[in-house]
Amino acid sequence: MRQCLTSPDTGYYTTRTEGTDQFGQKGDFITSPEISQIFGELLGIWLVTEWMAQGKRSSGIEIVEVGPGRGTLMDDMMRTILNFKPLVSSIESIYLVEASTALRDAQRQLLCGDAPMKEVENGFVSRSKYADIPIIWCEDIRFIPNDPSKSPFIFAHEFFDALPIHAFQSVAPSPTSNSTITGLNGPITVTDPSSTSQTPQWRELVVTPTHSSSNIITISRPSLSTQAPSPDFQLSLAKASTPSSLVLPEISPRYKVLKHTPGSVIEISPESHSYAAEFAQRIGGSPAPSSASSQSTKPAPSGAALILDYGPLSTIPMSTLRGIRAHKLVSPFSNPGLVDISADVDFTALAEAVVNASPGVEVHGPTEQGGWLERMGVWERSKALSENFKNGDAEGKERVMAAVGRLVERGGGGMGKLYKVMVIVPENGGKRQPVGFGGSVGGLP
Repeated sequence: MRQCLTSPDTGYYTTRTEGTDQFGQKGDFITSPEISQIFGELLGIWLVTEWMAQGKRSSGIEIVEVGPGRGTLMDDMMRTILNFKPLVSSIESIYLVEASTALRDAQRQLLCGDAPMKEVENGFVSRSKYADIPIIWCEDIRFIPNDPSKSPFIFAHEFFDALPIHAFQSVAPSPTSNSTITGLNGPITVTDPSSTSQTPQWRELVVTPTHSSSNIITISRPSLSTQAPSPDFQLSLAKASTPSSLVLPEISPRYKVLKHTPGSVIEISPESHSYAAEFAQRIGGSPAPSSASSQSTKPAPSGAALILDYGPLSTIPMSTLRGIRAHKLVSPFSNPGLVDISADVDFTALAEAVVNASPGVEVHGPTEQGGWLERMGVWERSKALSENFKNGDAEGKERVMAAVGRLVERGGGGMGKLYKVMVIVPENGGKRQPVGFGGSVGGLP
């Protein structure tokens, strides 16, 4: 996945033909910020409410977005935040974690206008057209200085679904396999050690060439029309244990339980766990060495992380690896570098990584996007935006309402149900729920 999506030479996001775009109706897929400006506006409002709930800090605020796309989400957020001057004056910098040179240029044009960009030690920097705030681009979140005195507000919209996964399948124990070889002193019976297990074992699903006679059909190799050429690769079950299959499925009781059911398939994204842990430690600090687990290297946890992506509420993703091109599902193994590849996000695994990484944070959610947006006031905002159209512009009003309807739709494969929202905030013993997760601003209903 990493090679196909972010390879410097052939990556889907890092190398694009001039005049083409991954996003929007003319691209391969469309994201929530591209559907309606209200989406980004509500994320901006959520930032304001969380900043207020944490005491309206007057300095040291950092805004971080990982995987910022064309910059549309950040643009709508900043345009909204401008209405709250005390917050604007407290923002020291905006960090965008972006590996694509082409997307970085698109983000600069949208967010900075004609302001020049220059290279710095940890990436590139320019000045925002909003309040002249510095914007710094880094290829990895680890390049962003981790200062315990700062309050980072981190946004990850459709970021985790693009991080690489490992897939595993539980296999039943095989009968003992013996073979005979001829030694110096006569025949010797040899037992195959890989076949002696009396319990099910995890085997990794690995990428292999596709044979013309193969009849394997999974979401990674869907049954395509007879006109469509067969992809060159497919997922196949490894014949023996791999280092990953011996380690990764053992990190959580959720996986261990399924091991005893042959045929079970699970997907694990170690890189997702690492990013979630990084978010947690920047907000709540790392566990203090040689101290009780309740103590942290950040004396006063602050900031938050809002994660919006698609995946199940609590179950483990299985067989969700997919390719998308021109708004249609295709094999992720077809046309490498020209197809978007993604997999469902395991929100429970992210939450586990968060609480294991820092004693100074807690997790709320995940909750369905549709309900979260409604609790944030999406319909009220859409009504106000519709009133800006002239009386005769019924079509404009309908566009606004239709876009919002698409974001909150819960029927079938609607975005309001498929997409989930989860938040990481400073630990407070569950005394305060964030806005959108049952909480309110200033204790008001």
